[in-house]
Amino acid sequence: MPELPEVETVRRSLEPLIKNRDICQVDLRWPGLLKETRLATLQGLVGSRFLKVRRRGKTLLLDLDRGQTMLFHLKMTGQLFLTSSAEPVDKHDQLILKLDSPLELRFRDPRKFGYLMIFPTSSEEIVNPLCRLGPEPNSLTLEQFISLLRGHKGKIKPLLLRQDIIAGIGNIYADEILYRARIHPEKPVSQLNRAEFGRVYDSMKCILSRAIRYRGTTVRTYRDGLGAQGAYQRRLQVYGREGKKCPVCGQAIERKRVGSRSAFFCPRCQRLKSMSPPSHSR
Repeated sequence: MPELPEVETVRRSLEPLIKNRDICQVDLRWPGLLKETRLATLQGLVGSRFLKVRRRGKTLLLDLDRGQTMLFHLKMTGQLFLTSSAEPVDKHDQLILKLDSPLELRFRDPRKFGYLMIFPTSSEEIVNPLCRLGPEPNSLTLEQFISLLRGHKGKIKPLLLRQDIIAGIGNIYADEILYRARIHPEKPVSQLNRAEFGRVYDSMKCILSRAIRYRGTTVRTYRDGLGAQGAYQRRLQVYGREGKKCPVCGQAIERKRVGSRSAFFCPRCQRLKSMSPPSHSR
């Protein structure tokens, strides 16, 4: 699933190209894409102009000049991208928005898990799923970060994945954050001391920022708003590297189920018991 760095990359690649462009035609090819939204509402967007492209957690928010917002959630395989109107339509293209140029904004999703909602921009604070999201990682101070996590029981990795606690972190970056922080994914939050919280916090800021700089991680289907792959997959330290050597200590990377998700980690650098692991500062 595209996570915060991927969705932010899509936002940055789309906004300068669609801002101030009008929607001239709507072609919905799979009605199931709409969530809590009537077809007439979508069709009524013809003539609207894009003002801004925002991101909240893992969702994209496209603000229009008539006071409406289009919310796209990419889920597992969704892609929102700009292309020429001459480009052949793919069988997985679910929505095509023809713009006032030879360009089209398309939503493609082979697995059909993604969705589109349209709502008045002024009602954003009460719209699900937005009202259930926790704060953005970059908006948090260390004290706020500690307070958020200490308010919950459980293991550190599943808590990092909870969007109602912190918005935007998914499986890939939770593993990379904990590896850099030298924290085992199963370590209970109640056992983390302030120094360990600080390492997780610093790693979260560093990893997410670096992943955005490299335009996200393409493991399977992720593409940015122009159809290009990300580059951060070449810099992953543990995610998807089961059996390969840890870049720091040479121990084989392991994978195990933590909560309902797979977790990749180094059993030597990220020991579950309180010991002094090798330094990962780079």
